[in-house]
Amino acid sequence: MKQICTLRAAVAQITDCASIMIGGFVCCGMALRLIDALLEQGTKELTIISNDAGYPDKGVGKLVGANRIRKLIASYLGPNPDVGRKMNSGELLVELVPQGTLAERIRCGGAGLGGILTPTGIGTEVERGKQIITVDGKQYLVEMPLRADFSFVKAHVCDKMGNAFIAKSSKNFNVVMAMAARHTIVETDELVEPGALDPERVSVPGVFVKTIAWSNSHE
Repeated sequence: MKQICTLRAAVAQITDCASIMIGGFVCCGMALRLIDALLEQGTKELTIISNDAGYPDKGVGKLVGANRIRKLIASYLGPNPDVGRKMNSGELLVELVPQGTLAERIRCGGAGLGGILTPTGIGTEVERGKQIITVDGKQYLVEMPLRADFSFVKAHVCDKMGNAFIAKSSKNFNVVMAMAARHTIVETDELVEPGALDPERVSVPGVFVKTIAWSNSHE
């Protein structure tokens, strides 16, 4: 069985300066309750890897507004004007990564690969300081894998072995991020016994999960 605990207990393992991958796409499929618990805990100087920075009052945006993030690695900042302001003032380090490149860097981090080749960014500011390789006459950037200390994954149903079902488009970054972190924490809406979840519905196998955060847990 995995560690099954409250949201508060799940984030108690996270210390200052940790790196955290947070699944979701503009708060769709995002572990919002884990983020709130982390905010309440007061952890700071974090490196956050996420598709976006959420909204000022929701998701990753709450951590930005509370000055808990040292560096943000993301592909989309539009819904949160606070990020642009803090980036321009030097309060927040921001690494902007094209969305497909971000997903692939995380995927290859989870798969143990040494990086990816992509033509995206050739001839732009994105290529600055990066290795360029020519394959069959075409240039590619070498993009390095992304890994993290923790990942927050949002599931609709999870069994006590950590096998998780993520519905529809909520899968977005959650699946690859579950693979690319040293410690994956799943926030689930429903917790069931082993065998109750149809194997065909498993989005994230339990082998990638260490902690299940369930709001009804009293353990």
